Amino acid sequence: MIEPDSKIQNQLISPPLGAGGLNIGIVGGAGYTGGELIRILINHPNANLVFIDSKSNAGNYVYAVHQDLLGETELKFSDKPIIENLPLANVIFLCTGHGEAKKFLEANLQYIKEDTRIIDLSNDFRLNTQSSTGNRQFVYGLPELNKQKIKSANNIANPGCFATAIQLGLLPLAKAGLLKEIYTTGITGSTGAGQSLSATSHFSWRANNIQAYKTLTHQHLAEIHQSLHQLQNDFPNTPLTDGGVKFVPWRGDFTRGIFVSSTLHCEVPLEELKELFRAYYNEHPFTLVSDEAIFLKQVVNTNKCVIQLEKEGNTLVVHSAIDNLLKGASGQAVQNMNLMFGIDETVGLRLKGSVL
Repeated sequence: MIEPDSKIQNQLISPPLGAGGLNIGIVGGAGYTGGELIRILINHPNANLVFIDSKSNAGNYVYAVHQDLLGETELKFSDKPIIENLPLANVIFLCTGHGEAKKFLEANLQYIKEDTRIIDLSNDFRLNTQSSTGNRQFVYGLPELNKQKIKSANNIANPGCFATAIQLGLLPLAKAGLLKEIYTTGITGSTGAGQSLSATSHFSWRANNIQAYKTLTHQHLAEIHQSLHQLQNDFPNTPLTDGGVKFVPWRGDFTRGIFVSSTLHCEVPLEELKELFRAYYNEHPFTLVSDEAIFLKQVVNTNKCVIQLEKEGNTLVVHSAIDNLLKGASGQAVQNMNLMFGIDETVGLRLKGSVL
């Protein structure tokens, strides 16, 4: 491991806050989640982007990669070594691939000052059994579950996109002790697969096509069970057990958004359940309960989750919809940042949807 030289060591103290309030760095800024973070943060009144790292784009204008940002910013991807940039930030967002965030921190933690907040968008630290590296302990960053813990956290493990949509549809039921075996289906847009092309992310494959994948084995199941068990102790804390969530995800022929439907046995009347949900989300501005049928365009390009309950006899269906890149990733990451620094959680996130 490279030892920090004296120049770097001398920087490992809190830098002065930038004109925007928080000096922010992004590691992995060329992908979909990195792009969404940049779009939010260049308009966030408390944010000052001090570096955006992308090995393959060093020195290039950000708008050369995220072309919709032409005219919005003159920022460039940093051409400095990452060890020179890390000490400059009060907040670091990790938008690396799954498995890469932990490796990155293990190699570079010595260059990050101790009071810098880290928000990781990968799945490396979401589970309680894998939530630390070095002296860094990560809090699971679902505000509707862990808001108070997030406010005092130094490190956040941002939830997965499917995990966010499914959990938000089930948390009030878990708190009331009403969860039993759950059958969930969910469909996601092509951006959920990331920017690297694969056989199932090409337009010619996705267009006019859907497919089930990772049936009953999706990687987000473990964090879902962990969260539901946190609220309902008799709910299994690991997947593939009796009484847990049986999840079938689908690849959709659209670019962004997630729509989930969870089905379970419930004897509580529908109106009582609606009141239960509204009471639970009363202090959570981005999660909304609708009496009308919900649809993806309500949430695309927003940080919202919308929920609808339907019931026939003792069978309850909970529908939930989010934008996988915003509430399912970068928007939620900024929401967590706001909470960590005592900023109103909606700042920078009152985004314009596209219903038409």
